[in-house]
Amino acid sequence: MKLTGRRESTNVDDRRGMSAAKMGGLGIGGIVIALLMTFLSKGSIGLEDIISNVGMMNVTEQAEGGREFTAEEQELAKFSKQILAGTEDVWTEEFKKLGRTYEPPKMVLYTGSVQTACGNGQSSMGPFYCSADQCLYIDLSFFSSMKQQLGADGDFAYAYVIAHEVGHHVEYLLGSLGKAHEQMSRMNSTDANKVSVRLELLADFYAGVWAYHDNKMFGSIEDGDLEEAIRCAQVIGDNYLQEKARGYSQPETFTHGTSKQRMKWLKLGLTTGDIRRGNTFECSDAEL
Repeated sequence: MKLTGRRESTNVDDRRGMSAAKMGGLGIGGIVIALLMTFLSKGSIGLEDIISNVGMMNVTEQAEGGREFTAEEQELAKFSKQILAGTEDVWTEEFKKLGRTYEPPKMVLYTGSVQTACGNGQSSMGPFYCSADQCLYIDLSFFSSMKQQLGADGDFAYAYVIAHEVGHHVEYLLGSLGKAHEQMSRMNSTDANKVSVRLELLADFYAGVWAYHDNKMFGSIEDGDLEEAIRCAQVIGDNYLQEKARGYSQPETFTHGTSKQRMKWLKLGLTTGDIRRGNTFECSDAEL
């Protein structure tokens, strides 16, 4: 992605290196721990620190308790802030078209565990969004684990992860998240999972919508970027993860959608940029 000269969002709470205790929310990586319990260490998508290359710059910042951040970690933090800023720019304009005012979420960067209004967050759950405090939570080591454990790499793939979580915030502001959660509270687990899939696919779609308009505003997409995001959507599909973990999948347990579905809705947002096309709650199961 072309991000040179792009601003960094100030809606960021950097808690890296701090201790914590509570968690919850919707996350692009949250499904991974449930599906890869027997496949990855501790059933997670990653608890490793990002290791800097030997030849890189010296440490630039220091966390609470004396933990030092590598140049690579700081570059990832800067990247995440720039992507968040891009979502702010795009969704501010898109909400204006709807006659509404966009209220951006806060992004919390943390290490290991974090306290949220939804409970105790763990890095093993991957990035997640908590509607109770309107924050998205990211342990930056997740991006390293995406590459090492899922083979999903590239700055645009990482941007998709952030944009997906912001997509849940868009759902919250437009009311679809609250309605879905209310419905899920009255359903059995199988039916609630089906509603969850529609929420996740909608967040994928919104991530694509963001990318479409970010590129129009800033010319940010480069050759290979789209393939990175699509590859990422493929390897975080429920069926892909379950089959990778145990050799078979159980559709009734899907909560995020199949690889095919996730790629479909991300592509739809990427190619149209039309928020009105996000009709995952109006489609039949077959049409998803």
